[in-house]
Amino acid sequence: MNLTGKQKAYLKKLIHATKPVVMIGGNGVSQQVIRTINEELTLKELIKIKFVDFKEQKKELFPQVAEQVGAVPVDLIGNMGILYRQNEDPEKQKIKIPF
Repeated sequence: MNLTGKQKAYLKKLIHATKPVVMIGGNGVSQQVIRTINEELTLKELIKIKFVDFKEQKKELFPQVAEQVGAVPVDLIGNMGILYRQNEDPEKQKIKIPF
């Protein structure tokens, strides 16, 4: 799924006041971190992750994390990354992205 600039801006507006739900720290991108991101995306569809460590590698790690969980990387601002993955079940979809 590719998002337009307008759609990305809409998602960033939705998540702006939200705190990160996953912190990538000293253990890096472990299987536990990937599992947690998957669970959070299934519940919320749109999440923030924070790079506490690996700040120099975040530009390489962020797209890799998105690919591993099947999410769209919306933006990487400072040490915060925003991921979006629409729920496959139409009844559980929480976010309606404008076209």
